[in-house]
Amino acid sequence: MKLKDKTAIVTGGGRGIGKAIALALAREGADVLVCGRRQETLQQTASEIEQVGRRGFAIVADVSQDSDVGLMVEAALREFKRVDILVNNAGIVGPTAPVTSVTRAAWDETLAVNLTSAFLCARAVLPGMIERRSGKIINISSIAGRMAYALRAPYAVSKWGMIGLTKTLAQEAGPHGIQVNAVLPGPTAGERMQNVIDRRAQELGQSAMEVEKQYVEATALKRMVDPEHVAAMVVFLASSDGDSITGQAIDVTAGVAI
Repeated sequence: MKLKDKTAIVTGGGRGIGKAIALALAREGADVLVCGRRQETLQQTASEIEQVGRRGFAIVADVSQDSDVGLMVEAALREFKRVDILVNNAGIVGPTAPVTSVTRAAWDETLAVNLTSAFLCARAVLPGMIERRSGKIINISSIAGRMAYALRAPYAVSKWGMIGLTKTLAQEAGPHGIQVNAVLPGPTAGERMQNVIDRRAQELGQSAMEVEKQYVEATALKRMVDPEHVAAMVVFLASSDGDSITGQAIDVTAGVAI
C-alpha cells in the first residue's frame, strides 16, 4: 500500500488511461476524486474505487474553466480535507487535419482542455501543498510532446506545452517539497486510440488497419502500450519511491523512437 491514506484528484478519470490511473492509485491505498464530463462513466469509476476499499468521489467538471476547477477542488477538500496527489490527465484528441484546415475554435479548444486545464488545476491545489510542504503533481503528456506530428498540430503543441509547464512547476514548487513530473504515453490501447486511428485513416485515405500497423511498427516492442503500465508509472511517481524525481518527462511508449 504505497499510497496508504493519501488523497488524489484524477482529471479525465472516467475512462481510458485516467480510469486506469484512478484505480491503480486506489489499489495502493489512496482515496480518489475523479472528474470529467460524463457522469455515468465517472460514477462507474468511483464505484470501482469503493470496491477496492477506498473512498471514491465523482464530479462533473470542465477543467478548462476556472469556475469548474474551483468547485472541483472545493469538493475534494470537503470530502478528503486535503489533496496530496494531482494527476492532470484530462485531454481531447483535437482535429486531425493539416494546419491550413484547422479552425481557430478547434485550436483553442484543444489547448484549453489539454494544457490550460493543467495550469488551472495545479494553481488551485498548490497553495495547500505548499502549506503542508508536500505534494505530487503528475501531468499526462504524450510522446507527441517530443516529436513532429503531422495532421495533429494542436494536440502535439498542447503536449509539448505540458512538458514545459511540468519543468517550470518543478522548479517553482521544489523548494516547498513538492515533486512535479510528466508521463508521456505512446500509442495506448483503447477507445481513444481507435478514434485517433479512424480519423487519421479517413484523412489519409487509408484503411484503419494500415494506420494501426504504422503506429505499432513505430514501437520497439511492436505493440500498443497497456494503460495499466502508464498507471503503474504514475503510482511510482506519486509514492515515496519517486520523492527524488522531479521536473522529468518520462516515456512509457513501448519504445517509440524519436
